[in-house]
Amino acid sequence: MTTTFYDHWREVPESAWRWPNFSPAEIACRGTGKLLVNELALDKLQALRDRLGKPLIVRSAYRSPEHNRSVGGATRSKHMDGAAFDIAMSNHDPLAFEAAAREVGFLGFGFYPRSGFMHIDLGPARQWGERFPVRETAFAAETPPAREVLAQSRTMKGSGAAGAATLGAAGVEVAEAVLTDTQTAILPLVPYLDTLRWVFIAVALGGIAVTIYARFDDWKRGRR
Repeated sequence: MTTTFYDHWREVPESAWRWPNFSPAEIACRGTGKLLVNELALDKLQALRDRLGKPLIVRSAYRSPEHNRSVGGATRSKHMDGAAFDIAMSNHDPLAFEAAAREVGFLGFGFYPRSGFMHIDLGPARQWGERFPVRETAFAAETPPAREVLAQSRTMKGSGAAGAATLGAAGVEVAEAVLTDTQTAILPLVPYLDTLRWVFIAVALGGIAVTIYARFDDWKRGRR
């Protein structure tokens, strides 16, 4: 079991810390800032974090002997070996947490439902305290936000505008050709129809731009 002691967690070289979901400050003694890096224990803590896929709120990890005495810790507490962690259950189902902790190799378990945390350590195998009550429902899985009603979708609005404008521009071209070929008496209207055609084209381009923006914005929000 490899351990390294530091007089203060700020002395830990960045290159020596290899547990991405935790920091030296989280693992250090709350009372003195001292830190005993127990690599085996931290490897199991990181493995537990990876298995659960959600943050572990560390209430207590390493304790210096003087701080352990001041908080009334056991005289041979595993916290003084850097081999124990008190983890808040506020964002975990205790049953699932305990099962996962056993799977990665933790052996000692202390249950503190009134204080809202569970103690885990490297052993020997034992347990104490009153177990957490079984929750009626586990934490709900995160669900993506509801999609827009189709009729209200910005994408559909943009596409609809572009489509309508394109049809309008095509209609103007047909009308212009008919007027030019068969209605010479109202040829003065043709320039105005040409202007109207360009208006429809501008609307079509605007609709396409709205559609592209809506798709890009939805992609950024993870809505599609």
